[in-house]
Amino acid sequence: QVQLVESGGGLVQPGGSLRLSCAASGSIVSINAVGWYRQAPGKQRELVARITSGGRQNYTDSVKGRFTISRDNAKNTVALQMNSLKPEDTAVYYCNAVIVRVGSRYPWDYWGQGTQVTVSS
Repeated sequence: QVQLVESGGGLVQPGGSLRLSCAASGSIVSINAVGWYRQAPGKQRELVARITSGGRQNYTDSVKGRFTISRDNAKNTVALQMNSLKPEDTAVYYCNAVIVRVGSRYPWDYWGQGTQVTVSS
């Protein structure tokens, strides 16, 4: 069994920073691409940032220059450093990972439970 657990959300003032972490655990052979998504009330879930197994990153335009995604392959963790936060960044943030687990020939899509980020004064 594989699990993704996010942490690091909370309440922050505009202009502040938060660091989200996603930890994968279980019978993992390899982790391919990992992405951070967010969903604000009444809106569709959107991809915020993504990092490949080789470390290539891409970001949605609204967070470029403010957010940085990184991964530690030895620890099976992915972080999202969020700086210069704005009220419009308020959402539930989800970690998504494409993982090959022990006993499976193919990769599977896994999601974390989500962590709330609220940017407000």
